[in-house]
Amino acid sequence: MDHSTMDRHLNPRVEAMKPSATLAMSARAKALKREGRPVIALSAGEPDFDTPEPIRAAGIRAIEEGHTHYTANPGTPELREALARKFRDDNGLTYEPSDIVCSNGAKQSVAQSVFVLCRPGDEVVIPAPYWVSYPEMARLAGAEPVVVETSAERDYKMQPEDLEAALTDRSRVLLLNSPSNPTGAVYARDELEAFAEVLRGYEDVVVVSDEIYEHVLYDAEHVSFAALPGMKERTVTVNGFSKAYAMTGWRLGYLAAPSWIASAAAKMQSQLTSAPSSITQQAGIAALEMDPEPVRQMVRAFRERRAFVLDALTKIPGIECPKPEGAFYLFPDIAHYLGTASPSGRAIETSTDLCFYLLEEYDVALVPGDAFGAPSGVRISYAASSGDLRTAMQRIETGLAALH
Repeated sequence: MDHSTMDRHLNPRVEAMKPSATLAMSARAKALKREGRPVIALSAGEPDFDTPEPIRAAGIRAIEEGHTHYTANPGTPELREALARKFRDDNGLTYEPSDIVCSNGAKQSVAQSVFVLCRPGDEVVIPAPYWVSYPEMARLAGAEPVVVETSAERDYKMQPEDLEAALTDRSRVLLLNSPSNPTGAVYARDELEAFAEVLRGYEDVVVVSDEIYEHVLYDAEHVSFAALPGMKERTVTVNGFSKAYAMTGWRLGYLAAPSWIASAAAKMQSQLTSAPSSITQQAGIAALEMDPEPVRQMVRAFRERRAFVLDALTKIPGIECPKPEGAFYLFPDIAHYLGTASPSGRAIETSTDLCFYLLEEYDVALVPGDAFGAPSGVRISYAASSGDLRTAMQRIETGLAALH
């Protein structure tokens, strides 16, 4: 059979999707390292710590005890009960286990929330800089992303008047991420309350609150949006185990929502992936029940690294960078260096140009702000060793100084 004449058209929504820029930059950095280049990757969105021992032990024990079969589609009753206790104790929220759906990572939970809530033509309001997948999720659902721009001068935080201006009668979802990837910004309680006040005028808008960095905090309080007065019944709270517990490869996330949303998300999941790994779910219970000291130690290390990288950045002429209050990223404004050229004549017109210049000529991998809806910024992950951070910052300073 001659396959050369086969109609190879794809779903146009899939064809229109952009690949993940963070994964693309990480792949390019890994390829150069395989070639023997001394690349320091500050592009990854994961802790550089090992999963704490009690969690690892629980995973091994789960295998030895035969927890290797399918579980209930939304997760085991034991895990969802443990998560209900977590919401009560950490966030002041009361959920029934049936209102909680466990998935293969917070990314899946965000996607399922958007898919079940949005109809073609609906709008999804997304503050920028945003996590790279948010707009693509909206488009795949047939909805239109409405991007709200912010600035470094205002710590990359959306203002209530910005939200008001973005909302229309087509608005269906507001995607909030606090602490933020890629900026590390954290919305204070009064800031979230101001958003809630705006949303009271738009009864059909549901907030999808991505709180995956909840426990990676420095100088701020984490406030769950659902805990604000009148907001629980119109909020999907998404979280997971990847960041706080260094469990990125284990793949375990969850959402908690009003029953009509949770049941729809569970139904969708039943036709896509079914439940997450039975072994990982046992490890997740151990994570929730262990002494939190390993998490505190990791956050203390991140705090020290944040101070070092922020200090190094502020010494580079033309760089402006807000001090992040959470996550493990810095998002400096590098507009000063756009429109320049390298000594070899390489044009630096965009943040993507700048990142590939630093990667290919100075062996440092960052992620361009273009991917986050903020073309004058770059994301720097400080989830790396102190030695690597010191070397990387020297290379960045040298590379930027060479531009003219």
